[in-house]
Amino acid sequence: MRRILLSTIKILVSAALLYLALRKVNLSELGSRIDVASLGWIGMAIAVTFLQIFVGVLRWREISAECGAPLATKQAMRFNLIGTFFNQTLPSSIGGDAVRLWLVARSGAGWRAATYSIFVDRAIGLIALAVIIVASLPWSYSLIRDSHGRSALLFVDFAALAGGMGFLVLGRLPWPWLKRWWGTHHLYACSVIANRVIFSRERGPKVVVLSLLVHVLAVVIAWCVVQSIAAPVVFSQIFQLVPPVMLITMLPISIAGWGVREATMGLAFGYAGLAANEGVNISLLFGAVSFIVGAFGGLVWVFSAEKAAQGTAPIEVPE
Repeated sequence: MRRILLSTIKILVSAALLYLALRKVNLSELGSRIDVASLGWIGMAIAVTFLQIFVGVLRWREISAECGAPLATKQAMRFNLIGTFFNQTLPSSIGGDAVRLWLVARSGAGWRAATYSIFVDRAIGLIALAVIIVASLPWSYSLIRDSHGRSALLFVDFAALAGGMGFLVLGRLPWPWLKRWWGTHHLYACSVIANRVIFSRERGPKVVVLSLLVHVLAVVIAWCVVQSIAAPVVFSQIFQLVPPVMLITMLPISIAGWGVREATMGLAFGYAGLAANEGVNISLLFGAVSFIVGAFGGLVWVFSAEKAAQGTAPIEVPE
């Protein structure tokens, strides 16, 4: 019942925010701007999305190995594509991360190692995104002239950065009770693993570069979408606006970020003195690209050995 309630709330949030965002958009006008050249740029965005997933796979492999859940590249790519399907196309309580966790655990790694690998992977990705936004603040702060927009940008980014840094510091604290108390035991263990991965001479540089590249590729995807509709936006503006939007979209309050992404992108464009409707247009097409890739992941799931073994039984993930 709790899962059904959470899913219902997310659907309602997505629907409400999409309704508010779409009031700024003329969908027929947007459709008229899509031609053969546009489809080429959309195809490029889809290709870059697959590349982004692969880069994420390379990072996840390094982290999973440190967690005691080693994955082959082909296996990890398959799991990530299936996770994308569940993230993007299904309004269910079983999200992509939960399905990846289930797949890794069922492959022999066990629930603990699988959970740690997913959590640490997400945490490191969040820290990398916050670092990118902080590094670009001198430029994005001058781009966003609205005082409310500047305050929101600073609050969201430094909150994420403080949370990420606090997570890493936790694993370096010498207090024995952190390892024993049920409320901190698993979080502390994940923090220790994250520190080992990031500050490892062998894995650290590779994980850092891959983490930053994942988010840079998200900007490239958005830029391909911009080009597909010839939106009056330059690459530097997209680079400054997309990462904060992606950070806010990570909040688990909607279905696959739908609604949150559109509303936030429109707001960010407005704060930057750009056309808010163009921000929503770009966000809608960005979401469409993710949906198409997720649909491909659905085919991977339908023909997977795990699906055949599971049959019609529901996927159960420990709470």
